[in-house]
Amino acid sequence: MKKFIEEFKTFALKGNMVDMAVGVVIGTSFSGIVTSLTDNFINPILNVVTGGARYNWHDIAGFISNFLTTLINFFIMAFVLFCIVKAINKLKRLGNKKEEKPKVKICPYCFSEINIKAIRCPHCTSKLDDDISKTA
Repeated sequence: MKKFIEEFKTFALKGNMVDMAVGVVIGTSFSGIVTSLTDNFINPILNVVTGGARYNWHDIAGFISNFLTTLINFFIMAFVLFCIVKAINKLKRLGNKKEEKPKVKICPYCFSEINIKAIRCPHCTSKLDDDISKTA
């Protein structure tokens, strides 16, 4: 059972899977915006132009209010998804420690450890070339 959970965790936290899930949720929210735009702006305009309906200021305010509510819901959803993805990425980075850059290198002539920035070995006084120096 423990191996199954580890495999599921690896599967669920893959970059492609998270990206796909975010895409589906954002797509669904954006679909709500398109539907609201159609229901609250395009259809009423077509009804007025064709003479199918008349609207008062109260109706128009309701249409605008409904559309703005849908728009705000979309931005809230996008912000929550952003926070979730950011947290997932941070959790992924916790396991991957960055390798520190070496602070010393080996003199190719006397094989002593010296500072990485040194251009001359303090032990044998040889001039060091960056391309032949080795890091420890």
